[in-house]
Amino acid sequence: QRVPPPRSHPTPPAPLSRVAMAPKKKLDSSLADEAMRAARFGRVRNTLRMGFVGLPNVGKSTLTNLLAGADNAEAANYPFCTIDPNEAQCIVPDKNFQYLAKTFKPPSVVPAVLKITDIAGLIKGASEGAGLGNAFLSHIAAVDGIFHLVRGFVNDEVVHVDDSVDPVRDMETIEGELCLKDLSVLEKVVETEKARVRKEKGISKSSDPPLSESFKSAYDKVLALLQANHPVQTGEFNGAEVDHIRGWDLITTKPQVYIVNMSKKDFIRKGNKFLPKIQTWVKEHGGGTIIPMSAEFEQELMDLKDDKDAQVEFLKECTQKARDLGLKGPQFECKSVLPRMIRAGRTALCLQAFYTAGPKEVRAWTIIKGTLAPQAAGTIHTDFERGFIKAEICSFDDFKALHAGTASMAKVKEAGKYRQEGKQYVMQEGDIVEFMFNVTNSKKK
Repeated sequence: QRVPPPRSHPTPPAPLSRVAMAPKKKLDSSLADEAMRAARFGRVRNTLRMGFVGLPNVGKSTLTNLLAGADNAEAANYPFCTIDPNEAQCIVPDKNFQYLAKTFKPPSVVPAVLKITDIAGLIKGASEGAGLGNAFLSHIAAVDGIFHLVRGFVNDEVVHVDDSVDPVRDMETIEGELCLKDLSVLEKVVETEKARVRKEKGISKSSDPPLSESFKSAYDKVLALLQANHPVQTGEFNGAEVDHIRGWDLITTKPQVYIVNMSKKDFIRKGNKFLPKIQTWVKEHGGGTIIPMSAEFEQELMDLKDDKDAQVEFLKECTQKARDLGLKGPQFECKSVLPRMIRAGRTALCLQAFYTAGPKEVRAWTIIKGTLAPQAAGTIHTDFERGFIKAEICSFDDFKALHAGTASMAKVKEAGKYRQEGKQYVMQEGDIVEFMFNVTNSKKK
């Protein structure tokens, strides 16, 4: 059956069991961390990317430009100025990496990056193709996590696609379109699974094969979430259910970080009339990280990037404006939120870094949390993984505490903090590593 327009509630597929939402079960311990829960449906690779999603003219292209540190996306005040997604690579703020670079002073310094895609604005009806919606939804499907950007500023010079500023309505529109798209995908899931079971069991195409209990419970939980306009990634699922859902390629399984774009004035005073309603809506729709920011403020700060003294003065002036309003304390110190956004995106994707450091190069390598040492070695070169012998590792904290100003591991080794790890070692954030490997060419058959 065809999913009806988003202005009305969709006629849902029938649940596969009597109870649409199965009783909640305790999450697997490996999924207990909120970030890991959100990323459990994702692709297991190290080149994951976030995508900006929102209505037209909420500031997606401006923010993409700012995060990339250059004007890479065409930021025009027109609903469909960004039809093809623009790509940006943002350097991940990392004080530990900077410390290693200053210590070793190598000719080559390679930081970790977060890849971000600027996706053109969705509008109501996008799930059925309105406003080039099909192309936009395919672009969303191609990213691994979502920066859900919400307009929280009033400016008559920047048109709103719905003629008024209402962040909660806008979030309902976006989430509704994504859920409707997933509901249309869900219609085909049962038949696909039946076809798979028929092939696996070698039974006729005309038969109605039995479906596993884990498949049926996963289907019913997902159906209930989507009908309630809740993203699938906020639900509770056991391991078997996750395995089923991962193969359905649902958009709302992607982790989301909510970004609220406010005016410069609101950002300085850390207050906005829309924020309480936004927080309530997010909480009612499964929760998530909310980052208030101001593209206006960030743009003014970025425009001064060639004059560091002017940047410092600008930040002081903004902080003073807050003090003039009686707003004092570290929370009212004005500073860029872009580093926090980049770190939040990286956390949402469950990414972390390990370092290689020496006289020729200091580099941060990106891996998924939970990666074992041989697979981490493979991010450097496939031969490192294929011929993995061991990893020689020390933590960044141990190195900083013990190296005594030298660009060497000698002091760390003397203190017994330089250790050898094998194939089952789970890499930790900030590990400094040297991999030992041996590869011999296999004989031709």
